[in-house]
Amino acid sequence: MNWPETRNLLVEGDCLEVLKLLQKSYFRRVDVIYLDPPYNTGTDQIYPDSWDDDLATYLQYTRQAEGNGLRLAANTETAGRYHTKWLNMMLPRLMLARNLLREHGVIYASIDDHESHNLRLMMDEVFGPENFICSFAWQKRYSPPPDTTDVGYQHESVLMYRRSDEFVANKLSATEEQVGRYKNPDNDPRGPWKAADYTCRYTSDERPTLYYPIRNPNTGKEVLPKKTRVWNSSKVQTRKNLGEDRLWWGKRGTNSVPALKNFISEVRPGRMPGTLLLHDEVGHTDEASKELRRLLPDIKFPAKPTRLIEHLCMIGGSKDAMILDLFAGCGTTGQAVYQLNVADGGSRRFILVQLPEKIDNGPYRTVFELARFRVQAAGAAVHKSKKSCADTGFKVFRLDSSNIKPWDADFESMENGLIESIDNIKADRSEDDILYELLLKYGLDLAIPSETRKIEGRKVTVIGAGALVVCLADDITLEVVSGIAALKDELKPEIMRVVFKDSGFTDDVVKTNAAQILLQAGIDDVKSL
Repeated sequence: MNWPETRNLLVEGDCLEVLKLLQKSYFRRVDVIYLDPPYNTGTDQIYPDSWDDDLATYLQYTRQAEGNGLRLAANTETAGRYHTKWLNMMLPRLMLARNLLREHGVIYASIDDHESHNLRLMMDEVFGPENFICSFAWQKRYSPPPDTTDVGYQHESVLMYRRSDEFVANKLSATEEQVGRYKNPDNDPRGPWKAADYTCRYTSDERPTLYYPIRNPNTGKEVLPKKTRVWNSSKVQTRKNLGEDRLWWGKRGTNSVPALKNFISEVRPGRMPGTLLLHDEVGHTDEASKELRRLLPDIKFPAKPTRLIEHLCMIGGSKDAMILDLFAGCGTTGQAVYQLNVADGGSRRFILVQLPEKIDNGPYRTVFELARFRVQAAGAAVHKSKKSCADTGFKVFRLDSSNIKPWDADFESMENGLIESIDNIKADRSEDDILYELLLKYGLDLAIPSETRKIEGRKVTVIGAGALVVCLADDITLEVVSGIAALKDELKPEIMRVVFKDSGFTDDVVKTNAAQILLQAGIDDVKSL
């Protein structure tokens, strides 16, 4: 939807292989990563890269070798290394995900009690124990499940790690009750304020410089704090507060100790995030199911509530954050980003990655297909409500092999190999396929703006205002090359890269002279496919 302008991405494929491809384009660019991996229940495990998989199976699964179909590897307790198989699936994904996080970025991982302790140790290893923020307890059910035999599970954990100490958690929006606590009993021209304690927890022995008298301007008396709880400000700061009428001595002006006036105009009232995520604030699984059915009736699929994802994104990212979900499931994160942007006018964007895991029953063949239709329906719902949202579109990609044929150096059939290598682009691949592979190889955003031009009748794609120029046409002449060289002066990019199809030049003379023409224009990064 809205392909040319949207910056949101849906990617079909194993997140391990997708992460490898995203390393150059999105290195240190992601603000928030969310993981809701398949939990280790001892039954089927769709991700096959476990300790006992041989190389042939893995290459076939990731389409690096011939073969079709997905392999479902049973992860049963009798298979041995019950925890190892699941953790070996998670470790490389976490390590690659860490590379994409900004220095101020955060990562969340939803998990149940089967692996929460092991996952935390692994994330300590990947992110460092000093970067552990907390383990949220999310109340996913409002009552124990009806089939409970021992203890009814009502919660799941959400582990939170930062990339570095540059991360600062955002305050959550203040409630009406919190805003209502700011009053103006003395008609201060600076507006409503709230009284704050002017003492701290230290004793006079621990902080002797904070144990001093303050003169009450209303009574002229000097007051001292308790020796067990001294003032929280220095003498210099207190003199400043007195001069600016920031100390409150009560309605009669005779209180034994002052309070500090915190003006709502000078502070951003809000709630500090807490580790307890109650269902009335962030939703529960029943709410998540109803949300999904409102968009796609008759669908039953496990999901997280959008309010939970919104809550985590508000804590961990700004209004223009890039949010990556590596196990996107039915696409909850996409809908949550849309709704959050509607609520606060933000311009957040998302990248959702989901394996095309088969769905046995229902109108959708795979989980990825379900996610795609869910996000599309969520965007349509925003438009129907006529609410403003920066971007409700998305681009869809599918993980696949390279568009360029590998050259097989078989010396017994060298002549045939050389002839076939003249046209080394796979026959079933489109020009767009090649363009997006080039973006990844050059480290450019898959959502970077592009435009198509005609130069001497040949199609030329200009990407990122000239950062990359691609011409995959046939019969390229020197006039075409000169027209591309002229783009350097027109667009004035810092660096311009130009890519041609190796077999596209009219002859070898044009191919040889093309590099010189572009070099004279200040373009020295020229490649041929």
